[in-house]
Amino acid sequence: MTALRAHRRGGPEVLVVERAPVPVAAAGEVLVAVHAAAITFDELTWNETWTRDGVSRTPVIPSHEVSGVVSDIASGVQDFAPGDEVYGLIRFDRDGAAADFVAVPAADLATKPSTVSHVVAAALPLAGLTALQALVDHAAVQPGEAVLMHGGAGGVGALAVQLGAILGAQVTATVRSDAGELLRGFGAQRVIDVRTEAFDETGGAYDVVIDTVGGQTLDRSFRVLRRGGRLVCLSEPPPAGRADEYGVTATFFIVEPNRDQLIELAALVDGLSAKGRLRVEVAQTYPLDKGREAFESGLEAGPSPGRRAGKTVIVVRD
Repeated sequence: MTALRAHRRGGPEVLVVERAPVPVAAAGEVLVAVHAAAITFDELTWNETWTRDGVSRTPVIPSHEVSGVVSDIASGVQDFAPGDEVYGLIRFDRDGAAADFVAVPAADLATKPSTVSHVVAAALPLAGLTALQALVDHAAVQPGEAVLMHGGAGGVGALAVQLGAILGAQVTATVRSDAGELLRGFGAQRVIDVRTEAFDETGGAYDVVIDTVGGQTLDRSFRVLRRGGRLVCLSEPPPAGRADEYGVTATFFIVEPNRDQLIELAALVDGLSAKGRLRVEVAQTYPLDKGREAFESGLEAGPSPGRRAGKTVIVVRD
């Protein structure tokens, strides 16, 4: 098969498109003929991408969000059959989906949303699961609460804004781009362009902050939380002791595959949920033979004013 691989640790410069063996599905796994694979630019910096239990996994295949068609099933798989359209999140210490085929545990897949393309479906699993787990599992957002979403135009942010609104929260989003109108259409009651306005001019304004940015944005977020508020960090752990100083809680987590939540997200995308409908944004697409360029696009300095919100997706099959 054709695959995007790296034989040594590094950034996009180590990625090459080459021939590779088709993976063999082990017990409980599904072999997926990949149609589309979404990118998380930071994945090339994660230890899990390169090692398992301290042992190098190279050569590795990136891109851990997949949408495709079941090609084969191994023993113990009862939920899927060849020809089924599926999507899901591949665990980060496994080979990803930037290839013609990928082997994935059946438990980490769900039926693909039926109303969208494979390209759109591939942009949903990691961002959607991260947003849902941040808002529901870790922040326990309640109707009427004030939620600040940092990085609202990103892959996670655009979905978290919508899911927050679906949950009945009063959502404010920060952006560093011209995506304000889009996010207001997603349900954000207010959009703060941090290029021209500070998000922390008013203290104690929010019950929940979801931070995808880190650094100074994370550090400044404590002061905008009401006492008893919840800060959920997605890019880095919170500084030790700061939560106690402000009388809030601060949590860092790494997203986990979850079939039930994938089913819930698919129902929202297909408009089958009474809670509302979810739109998935794709920023740009690249063919598999341009996979390295796809990852290099994440190195562009600063946001492009004309660049769309959402995820970058590698198209493997039409």
